[in-house]
Amino acid sequence: MAKFYVTTSIAYTNAVPHIGYAMELIQGDVLARYNRQQGNEVWYLTGTDEHGTKNKQAAEAAGKEPQAYVDEMSEHFKKLAVTLDVATDQFIRTSDPNHKKACQALWKACEKDIYKADYEGWYCVGCEQFYTEIELPDHICPIHKKPLDKIKEQNYFFKLSAYTAQIKELIQSDQLLIRPQTRKNEIMALLERGLEDVSISRDKKQLTWGVPVPGDEDQVMYVWFDALPNYITAVGYPDGSKFQKYWPADLHIIGKDILRFHAALWPAMLLSAGLSLPKSLYVHGFISSEGHKMSKSLGNVVAPGDVIDKYGVDALRYYLLREIPSDGDGDFSWARMESVYNADLANDLGNLVQRVQVMFTKYFDRVIGDLPPHSHDIRPYQEAMTALRFDKALAEVWLLIRGLNQFLEEEKPWELAKGDKDHLSEVLHHAVSDLVQIATLLMPFMPKTAEKIAQTFSGGVARAEVGLLFPKHEAKTEAK
Repeated sequence: MAKFYVTTSIAYTNAVPHIGYAMELIQGDVLARYNRQQGNEVWYLTGTDEHGTKNKQAAEAAGKEPQAYVDEMSEHFKKLAVTLDVATDQFIRTSDPNHKKACQALWKACEKDIYKADYEGWYCVGCEQFYTEIELPDHICPIHKKPLDKIKEQNYFFKLSAYTAQIKELIQSDQLLIRPQTRKNEIMALLERGLEDVSISRDKKQLTWGVPVPGDEDQVMYVWFDALPNYITAVGYPDGSKFQKYWPADLHIIGKDILRFHAALWPAMLLSAGLSLPKSLYVHGFISSEGHKMSKSLGNVVAPGDVIDKYGVDALRYYLLREIPSDGDGDFSWARMESVYNADLANDLGNLVQRVQVMFTKYFDRVIGDLPPHSHDIRPYQEAMTALRFDKALAEVWLLIRGLNQFLEEEKPWELAKGDKDHLSEVLHHAVSDLVQIATLLMPFMPKTAEKIAQTFSGGVARAEVGLLFPKHEAKTEAK
């Protein structure tokens, strides 16, 4: 039995989760479920990033102490995972005492590359990041569109520059595999320019909400030196048995906006501490809404719960995995959601399962008996999963679904029932065998739907009581 350790990024608790974070949770769940199907021993980690200026400011705006605020906000992320039917193994919070102690242990392990110096730079609170004059000569954050803060103080620095050549070689050779290729190209371009030493602490006069620097009561860790280690602290770094078992991680799933931290700073920290690097990074894109960046002012922010209330969990999972390109940015629109729900889910899949169930009930008194072996080559599906192309994997499943629909239209079982019961039996048994195989392939993506398909034909009997998979949305609306 092989192990598979997969993580998402940990989410800031300064705002409730949005649909982009929902997608990341679902992507991790798909890979965790798929690897469990393969018989691997899986550990799936997610959690919340609770220190730093952004979270402290959000707490102040809410009129709460930081700990009380993050306690409340982290629950939104925990509940979202449950709502999305995401089967995580662990939820880490960076305000956990064990995490803080382990971060301090990692700091000590990196001490040979840490030094104290005066620092003056341009800082974005939203990004929790310093920018150089070369990067942003106008001192405006490209993401948040706000002026950067000029900060001058004495901090601890990490010798990131010392690891440029080593990280470059590891990424170039795919020892640290970065997918998609466009993101590998992006980080390689950064490495070609060379890495600069980075500030890894803040003066307590500027920031009180963070992990204390070991041996210096006047400094707290800069948020990334606190956040990134969650991947090892969660499994018991420095000497826990689970750490020995699961590290290095097989895959970190992250958004493209935090690539440089995961592909430059994090590997350097691990190298400095003498630890193994994660095996790979999967970098997903952003989701726009109705063709525009999501914005409260535009009123186009999509909450996962709103989609689920209208279409159900598996419909949202399907949309985010099929309609959002696995190797780039994508868009959510309510009109497209409606179209996908009715065409792909209610018609192609839901109607197909119901037709086959009804015909077995009508022509064979529900009795199915033994099934023929699965007949389809699923290697293209497996290759898509290995390549982390969720959209292509689902496209392969829908080729089978549409192919089976076409097969039934050509064979016309309702006509065969009038005189050729033997061939009718062959046709319908083939259909059920296909649907059982389709359910297996869909299990990582749409677990409840896959389970219902399997139940519909379980025990050698066609079961109407399982019900419709995806009632047409118009009918659902009228019923309310």
